[in-house]
Amino acid sequence: MTHIKFNQSPLPRTFGGFVEDILNGNFNKVVKDDFLTNDYFTTHPPVNIVETPEAFILDVVAPGFSKEDFKISAAEKTITISAEKKEAAKNETDKQVRREFNFKSFKRSFSISEVVDANKINAKYENGILKVTLGKKENKQDAPKEIVVE
Repeated sequence: MTHIKFNQSPLPRTFGGFVEDILNGNFNKVVKDDFLTNDYFTTHPPVNIVETPEAFILDVVAPGFSKEDFKISAAEKTITISAEKKEAAKNETDKQVRREFNFKSFKRSFSISEVVDANKINAKYENGILKVTLGKKENKQDAPKEIVVE
């Protein structure tokens, strides 16, 4: 049974257009434009999801952020993880020769099951990985009850 579902936005390219680009010899352009750009990984950070008996653990690869940049919210059956990096103020007296640092924002949403306890959700950011732990509700079953047949 799946308890967490991945909501992925559709690719901007249709499948037919993707195949047509490959057949026309533009495979390198397709790979470069769709997967090897900074935009792809900063707008769709990779996520690993692990289920343990006590919790679901989401590992989000998000290097270059600080813990203050993240916003995590749980509403109804969805958890949303977003981050926005503010650009540092530029010193106008210095001449910029080359600029490769580019910070963007991202937002990912996941459907969660009723077994997740909203009070047991916590997050930790360390070494470029945001680890979100979604604790499960305790599975309390009523004690076996003996039924007397009359």
